[in-house]
Amino acid sequence: MIKKFSALFALLTVVVSLSACAPAGPAAPMEIRKGVIEQITETTIKSDSDTGVGAVLGGLGGLGIGSLIGAGTGKAVAMTLGAIGGAVGGNMLEKHFDKPIAAQQIFVRTSNGVLVSITQPTSPLRVGQTVYIEGGGTEARVVPQ
Repeated sequence: MIKKFSALFALLTVVVSLSACAPAGPAAPMEIRKGVIEQITETTIKSDSDTGVGAVLGGLGGLGIGSLIGAGTGKAVAMTLGAIGGAVGGNMLEKHFDKPIAAQQIFVRTSNGVLVSITQPTSPLRVGQTVYIEGGGTEARVVPQ
């Protein structure tokens, strides 16, 4: 009975794992629009490197230091407080060293007359240049023609 249950569990695990690898369905076609840059404004964008690694490492360090303190219930409390304090400190340290990225806010007048604003990392674009806008929403990017 246990062997059957183990085999069934293993089969179910494989099926679930493989179904997670399957594509989500047909991808939406990429939207590409043509236009001319009317204005470029220098700005900054938040770095996407805020991964939470600082909090995890800080929490583990605090947990390790807390385990060196006391015995019994006191040790458990010290470990808990060390983990919480280390996680908060590590997160604050990571945010302190997370620098913004130089970027441009680009205003493009499309061929149908619509004015589109896109903010992206700095690229060698200039006012009056004919460009393509690839994608849509927050994923849209301005690329040279």
